[in-house]
Amino acid sequence: MKRNIKLRLSLTIVAVLLAGYFGWQQFRPLSAGSASVESAKQDNGMNVKFRTQGDQIEIFEGQKWQSFFAKGVNVGATVPGHDPGELAIDKKTFLRWFDEIKQLGANVIRVYTIHEPVFYEALVEYNEAHADSPLYFIQGVWSPEAQMIKTHDALSPLATKEFKKEIIYAVGAVYGDVSITKERGKADGKYRANAGPYLLGWSIGTEWDPPIVEATDKANAGMEPFRGAHFKAKDGATPFENMLAEMLDTLAAFESKQGWQHPLAFTNWVSTDPLEHPGEIDRAEDLVGVDPMHIEPVDWPAGYFASYHAYPYYPEFFRSDETLKNIKNDKGEIDTYKAYLRLLKRHHDGIPIMVTEFGVPASLGIGHITGLGRNQGGHTEEEQGKINADLLHEIVQENYAGAILFMWQDEWFKRTWNTQDFEQPVDRRKYWLNVLTNEKLFGITGMYSSKDGPLLIDGSLDDWEKLKDKKKFDPGVPGWNNMWVTHDEAYVYIAGELEQEFDPERHLLYIGADTLEGGNRHSKELGNRTLSEGLETLVTIGKTLESQVSIASNYDLTTRLWGGINGMAPVVEEELIDDSGVFKPWKLILDMEFSPPAAKYYRPYKDVAAGQLRRGTTDPSSPDYNSLAMWQAKGNVIEMRIPWMLFGFADPSSLLAVNYEEKGGKLQTQKVDGIRLIPWIVDRSTNEIKGLGDGSGVTDVSRMPKYKWKPWNEVQYQERLKKSYAIMQEAFRKIGNGN
Repeated sequence: MKRNIKLRLSLTIVAVLLAGYFGWQQFRPLSAGSASVESAKQDNGMNVKFRTQGDQIEIFEGQKWQSFFAKGVNVGATVPGHDPGELAIDKKTFLRWFDEIKQLGANVIRVYTIHEPVFYEALVEYNEAHADSPLYFIQGVWSPEAQMIKTHDALSPLATKEFKKEIIYAVGAVYGDVSITKERGKADGKYRANAGPYLLGWSIGTEWDPPIVEATDKANAGMEPFRGAHFKAKDGATPFENMLAEMLDTLAAFESKQGWQHPLAFTNWVSTDPLEHPGEIDRAEDLVGVDPMHIEPVDWPAGYFASYHAYPYYPEFFRSDETLKNIKNDKGEIDTYKAYLRLLKRHHDGIPIMVTEFGVPASLGIGHITGLGRNQGGHTEEEQGKINADLLHEIVQENYAGAILFMWQDEWFKRTWNTQDFEQPVDRRKYWLNVLTNEKLFGITGMYSSKDGPLLIDGSLDDWEKLKDKKKFDPGVPGWNNMWVTHDEAYVYIAGELEQEFDPERHLLYIGADTLEGGNRHSKELGNRTLSEGLETLVTIGKTLESQVSIASNYDLTTRLWGGINGMAPVVEEELIDDSGVFKPWKLILDMEFSPPAAKYYRPYKDVAAGQLRRGTTDPSSPDYNSLAMWQAKGNVIEMRIPWMLFGFADPSSLLAVNYEEKGGKLQTQKVDGIRLIPWIVDRSTNEIKGLGDGSGVTDVSRMPKYKWKPWNEVQYQERLKKSYAIMQEAFRKIGNGN
């Protein structure tokens, strides 16, 4: 016997239950300011400002329907020092951002979830002040991920009830007609600003987990297609798609109560797209599809569209699928992203499709690699802008209805798969900026650490003289006159005044870092010296390929986690002993070792160097600005900034460093009292080491500078537009089409 959706209730009954249980309020008429927004009045009394027409979006303006290309940015819910659920952005910030976004050339912003009332208040205020050219928005509705995971069934009563609750709250928030009670991790308050007339459309849900989709379909096999008043599932729709049809119908019913109708969509991504990817190695990434074409509007003049998150580096088939290597871009390059866009567009024939997330981060760390250098990370701000502009150009070329860049601002709370095991505890990630975690740095508005700007890496000590919290040390070694050290939420900064001009062709400069008991007390870099304390990491400044942070082999976090614990990375037993004398390049994993049956074929372990230190300047006003520059030298002055994780820190805000222990398959941490910095210089012509004694006996380094700092629970940060902003501004300008 075919099953219906579990415990399905009619929309009327659901509305009554939610009104009583969640304190739903009566809807009110439009506010006076928003009521003046031009819209097409339907025969049924509904207002329609945007609609779908064929494969395009249209806007009603000047008393006629016009084509509208949605070009914009995703806007997150928080700023550094806060989790997204804290929604810590104030009205003044939103108003400033809206102006900068409009100057970017965008006509749309997208938000993933319900924001605090101040967001909608600021948007209405901004648009009423710019009535001739308002900024529209796409409202997302967060899916009940916790309930779906708990029940392993998106159609469970627990999940569907929570999803409908969130949908109803979202409608109330957008139209300024609800009071939401406080719930941890979610927006709350009294919503009174009616932003509905500035809404472009809705996109419900998040990136679907393929195993949850598969489990839902299996648990509800044989169910009848959902038939609602406004949306229905077509014959052959999967149970998961039936669930989405019902949620869209719920949204449509409640928005209609406001007298408005807008285009609707559900969020999707490449991992659950309806296409087959023969070149994808991970079976889970091509396990199941969620197809927008299996749902259609019944009585919804505003229409329905498809919304996809599509990045050029994930899943892996973007670099491995030979069937995608048949399309060239304008530069004559084989372009798998462009080929994918074309196939996806073809599948969605007859309805508009938007890429509602695309982009690359400007970060030191890399998470995934792909063709044409469009990797997930490892880009300067200029490189980020150029790649994003190319992706935008291709989305437009393939006749999509919109392209929403990910994203507007950097997000410190984010995590990335290949650094998350080193960042502990997880609830303190928001207090520091790990530039090896690429997910934190997708923004074209940079949320820089507090000294990134006031303290420039440019080979000058002028800005150091203005610092009040720097510490001056006498290194006590030949070749060095003075050393200064300071820090902020992202880096340890070191400046040195040397006895003579530093020339990488003639000199190698080293700074050893001791944070824990253990490490290398001898190494080839130390010549014949033996230290009284071991070094966990070693900073080398020299020629381009030499300048890097390396790590003691028995302390190497990546090898220990992915080799010793997970058995994937190559391990040399001799390098696991204490004081091995070996410093290895600091690396991050790129590919886990993967074998059938989970994989279609064998893939070996792969990593990438993460500790390189680029020479350059961090002065944004300089034509030589490099957002990834880590050191510079002029005359006898050298200065550098070293990311906290390269020194082995799991959370510098609480002085926690990864130690030498493992427990339960995880690396462990311990509190330290600072970093002992041990400098020396090598003359290349004579191989003479300046510093660290004459090599006879053990060199006592306990007198060497130890930099200490206090823990922090609040952050200061510098906000400024990245170099990628201006590049995207020009790219948006070239698009035209769309107010």
